Amino acid sequence: KGLFYLLQIFHRLSHNYGVAIIFLTMLVRVGFIPLTFKSFKSMKDIQRLQPEIQKLQKKYKDNRVELNKAMMELYKTHKVNPLGGCLPMVLQLPVFIGLYNLLANTIELRQTPFLLWITDLSIKDPYYVLPIIMGISMLIQQKMTPSTVDPTQAKIMLIMPVMFTFFFLNFPSGLVLYWLVNNVLTIGQQYVTTKYFYK
Repeated sequence: KGLFYLLQIFHRLSHNYGVAIIFLTMLVRVGFIPLTFKSFKSMKDIQRLQPEIQKLQKKYKDNRVELNKAMMELYKTHKVNPLGGCLPMVLQLPVFIGLYNLLANTIELRQTPFLLWITDLSIKDPYYVLPIIMGISMLIQQKMTPSTVDPTQAKIMLIMPVMFTFFFLNFPSGLVLYWLVNNVLTIGQQYVTTKYFYK
């Protein structure tokens, strides 16, 4: 209800639900900047420990208990939280689910145009342009995210943007627009974080 109220305020200001969705997404992203930064920092820290983690994996390849103990000791020594990359994302889930439900079920979006070919935000993009751009943005975002998995797993993870693009082909345009704007803002934040705050 709170998100719907904000959407209505942005619509009154812009007279366009597509622009209102963009403003709402930006507001939500700004609210989560500290959590996203913390998550990114944690993933970077774990990425930097990868050589030492690999050494431990070779040393204790036949002893899972000792490996886990040695890895926990390594994290403790370097003051790294292995769950630090996931926890901030989990905390954001309720808001994203709320936004998903809002944009998927809002009657006000029916037969409301955004711009150019998007003439109804409540139905799928007729030319699939938004889902394809969204998929590309996911790929860029994934390439920029510090990897904490081995190269083989990283290659498998590249299938994710393709799967998401496929799923989003028939989603309402308003929802795809939200996800695309969210990805673009995340890419911008990751770029600024890497360049100026956490090299």
